[in-house]
Amino acid sequence: MPPPRTRGTALRQQLAELRGPDVPAKALDARALAALAANPGCGRRALLDGAGVDKTALASALGSPAVFGQSQFALTRGNAFEAKVKADGGAELLRLAHATLDASAEPPVSAAVPDLTAAGPEGRTARTALALREAASAPGMWTLLDHPMLALDVAGSPAFLEPDAVVVHPDGAWTVVEIKSFPMLDGSADPAKVGAAARQAAVYVLALEQVAAMLPAPPRVRHRVLLVCPRDFSNLPTASAVDVRKQRAVTARQLARLTRIEEIAAALPEGTCFAPGLPAEELTAAVESVPATYTPECLATCELAFHCRARSRAAGAVTTLGRSIRADLGGLSTVEGVLAAARGEEGDPDDPAVAALRRAAELRAEALEGSLSAVPAGGAAR
Repeated sequence: MPPPRTRGTALRQQLAELRGPDVPAKALDARALAALAANPGCGRRALLDGAGVDKTALASALGSPAVFGQSQFALTRGNAFEAKVKADGGAELLRLAHATLDASAEPPVSAAVPDLTAAGPEGRTARTALALREAASAPGMWTLLDHPMLALDVAGSPAFLEPDAVVVHPDGAWTVVEIKSFPMLDGSADPAKVGAAARQAAVYVLALEQVAAMLPAPPRVRHRVLLVCPRDFSNLPTASAVDVRKQRAVTARQLARLTRIEEIAAALPEGTCFAPGLPAEELTAAVESVPATYTPECLATCELAFHCRARSRAAGAVTTLGRSIRADLGGLSTVEGVLAAARGEEGDPDDPAVAALRRAAELRAEALEGSLSAVPAGGAAR
């Protein structure tokens, strides 16, 4: 008699059925995992990413293709800047790491740059783990890992991640390095872009912590990552330390939630499938069977954002106006409900949100009445 399927095997089979017959799973990368952390309340994205559904193909099949992404020019510029930062064995990168994160350590006059080439992602992951183990056993020197390969367990399957670099300090601690092509002007960069970089770096920190945990004496994985960007309007690199403890905690919680996606999958109608080759009506019904939490930020991070925005607008959901407005409105979840509350037709007068809306409506009415009374008879206001 064959052994019974384990819970993990049954879940993987169910997720494979959601993708469709013979449809390979789309591997999760750091950007996708960071996007999950940016909108942790979206069950739709959690399920589709956990099942390995190609959301780009799915969005096109739904008639709402994704249009975000880096231009070829931006990619070329970013690659050129990264090559400049890592030139001469990463001398400038290590100098920035020393000055920004570890000024009390010995300057990186010389550093080890191990060869991380190997066959396939599994081989590169093993080679990276070996290089990190060797660096941890040789304290007192700097080590630079250029494009290491890390594996992070996501819902029982490995997601292979490739940070720009990892620095091993003389005290044995490990630091993630993020190299971005957006500028730092007067020592600061666009907060939205820094936040996105921090969420992505937090994914790498989690993956490094898994590697460290397998060593007899686990090294410290620093929660301050090194963000390297062009200085002002030049192509000269500068750096700042970014604390990613908050982003790491959010990402860890979201990944723990992904391990329970069987709860979301169990609530789906029987036969639900997200294969892009299905008719649009069937795909739409399948996607709508999974609850989503749309916000305007999704437009920059999720392939299904245009589809979810259209549905959210059709339903009059206030989430289309942004998280901050949604939070201010309390239990009012639709634009129609908000307007009715402002007119005094619905809502509890003791609700602070309802009271604020009615007061705002009164002030608006007074302002309009005052502007109309200021218009001369037979004339127009100037």
